[in-house]
Amino acid sequence: MSSPPVGAAVPGWTPRPRPQRTPMVGRWCRLEPLDPERHAASLFAAYQLDREGHRWTYLPYGPFANEASFRAWLTEMAAKDDPLFFAVLDETGEAVGVASFLRISPETGSIEVGHIHYSPRLERTRAATEAMYLMMRRVFDELAYRRYEWKCDSLNAPSRRAADRLGFTYEGTFRQHLVAKGRNRDTAWYSIIDSEWPAIKAAFEAWLEADNFDEAGKQRAALRARRG
Repeated sequence: MSSPPVGAAVPGWTPRPRPQRTPMVGRWCRLEPLDPERHAASLFAAYQLDREGHRWTYLPYGPFANEASFRAWLTEMAAKDDPLFFAVLDETGEAVGVASFLRISPETGSIEVGHIHYSPRLERTRAATEAMYLMMRRVFDELAYRRYEWKCDSLNAPSRRAADRLGFTYEGTFRQHLVAKGRNRDTAWYSIIDSEWPAIKAAFEAWLEADNFDEAGKQRAALRARRG
């Protein structure tokens, strides 16, 4: 009788470090550990540009009625280690969005990116894409994790398009996974694994080069095209 199949060996595997609460700096943006004193006012002002509040639809919190309630929530989030929140600062140096590492599993080398909330000032900019690149670079290059996850409501079409554009692979949908804001959520799961990262990294770096943009900041070649 033959032996049952087993997974490939992972020689020398040891648990990975947890992500640091330190800045990530790029050409077009900077990510800083979330600090309500530094970031609350500019974030709240930037989110107010979303007049209908549609960007809060698939998040389990918000929108917030006023800056005081938003700051209170921000203070609660900033104190956590998981999720570990960062503010995204654009080229003006103002905080215009947030993102976090969460479901951090050093033992298995798996980590998720989530709580991504970009204001209209950040969406569809070089800084928005570079922020995602910087977080991936920390996970794979600095911390040597094996797996990077992206999860979203299966109805959240913009998030699903973003996952595909950024190089994530769709893995399936967990039906009736959560109840969020009193409604069912089926969750779409995506991932990037360490063996895929070198090609994805090269595509990001080519896309982010200054000569990939015209004088108006419009891309000359799409990120997907850079992946070949």
